[in-house]
Amino acid sequence: MVETTGGEPVDGTAEVLDRPLPDGVRRRAVQIVSDGFGGLTLAELPAQLRQYARFTPNRRAKFAGNAMAAALETDPLFRQRIAEKFREAQPELAGALDSGSPPPAADPLDVAAAAYVLRPAGWVKLVTAAGEEAQRADAERVDEENRAELERLREELTAARDHTRAETERLRTELESARKEAESLHRKLRAALSDVKRGEAALRKVQGEMEAVRAEGHAQVSAAESETRRLKARLGEAEAALEATRRAAREGRSVEDMRVRLLLDTVLDAAQGLRRELALPPVSVRPAETVDAVEPGRMTPKDIAARALSENDPAILDQLLALPQAHLVVDGYNVTKTGYPQMPLEQQRLRLLGQLSQLAAQTGAEVTCVFDGAELAAPVLLAPPRGVRVLFSKPGVTADELIRQLVRAEPPGRPVIVVSTDREVADGVARAGARPVASVVLLKRLSRA
Repeated sequence: MVETTGGEPVDGTAEVLDRPLPDGVRRRAVQIVSDGFGGLTLAELPAQLRQYARFTPNRRAKFAGNAMAAALETDPLFRQRIAEKFREAQPELAGALDSGSPPPAADPLDVAAAAYVLRPAGWVKLVTAAGEEAQRADAERVDEENRAELERLREELTAARDHTRAETERLRTELESARKEAESLHRKLRAALSDVKRGEAALRKVQGEMEAVRAEGHAQVSAAESETRRLKARLGEAEAALEATRRAAREGRSVEDMRVRLLLDTVLDAAQGLRRELALPPVSVRPAETVDAVEPGRMTPKDIAARALSENDPAILDQLLALPQAHLVVDGYNVTKTGYPQMPLEQQRLRLLGQLSQLAAQTGAEVTCVFDGAELAAPVLLAPPRGVRVLFSKPGVTADELIRQLVRAEPPGRPVIVVSTDREVADGVARAGARPVASVVLLKRLSRA
């Protein structure tokens, strides 16, 4: 800092920059702020810059450049603190600026950025001069690039002209070759036309020969028809002779019949001896008994539904479960959401499985309860109750499809009862041979127990 003879400081704080800060000077000033940033405490930083306190200098310059430039311009106290850190880091440059004689070998942008931060007397002139110098340097660089680009374009133009001449010469050569080839093709075309004419003449000759062959063929067909008629007459004669031979053979048939009967008796005696030797049992099953049908006096699950019971009468379920080897398949959530939807899913499952365990113990039927795996937020840790098989569908497979798979897995003829209110499920299992029952019927039966 420079003082007057009166002892008052002389600096550039009162000076004002009458134009925007040049970009090059602004970038160097932001770098100075970023370098001195880490030497300040959090309380010494402006509020808008505290979030960047832990950033490295390069990251601060990248992400907080605009905020640091604004703070440097509007917060004098922050600028003074950054200036003190700069004086500590580069005392020679700071001293030279305070004395009004910046180093001549220094980068004008560095000098202008330091002057912008330190604000010595005449800093505006230094910033302006640096901006003008940067503009002149940019102009010279652009002019140099333009000259280089112009030289490159001239070289490309010369190369293009040479290429054009060479290409033109090549095209002329190819054109001359194409002309010669076209003449050769014309000659070949004329020769081909001559060949076509000769071919047409040969074709007419062949057609004449074919007509002669066709006439000869007709004559041969007529001769063949005459021969056929002659052979038919001879065939009639042969058939008459055969019939006479058959009559003569029938007259001597008695002797042959006796021989055949003797041979048949021999075969029968041999078959009976073989049967005794192998101890074959008598036939107990007839072919007609292997055909699947309903015999009088036997009932199927559909016959039971035909009795005088309502579709919603739980007695239907009792009758179905009383059938031999009955298998009860339950659409779990369909039943629970019909009977007690207000309960959580876990409580619904526990309540239904407990009631199904009692039903299995009472009826002795096989019971399978199917739940939709899509309803699960996590795997279920569940100990299945006695007598009840509990299944959850895999991801991407609905409980309805799993029920249909269970029905298809059963052998034809086994009583399979599917409890579900879903119409699509009921129709599907009915086509597969199972007996659909509404969920309300099972709920009534369980409540009765």
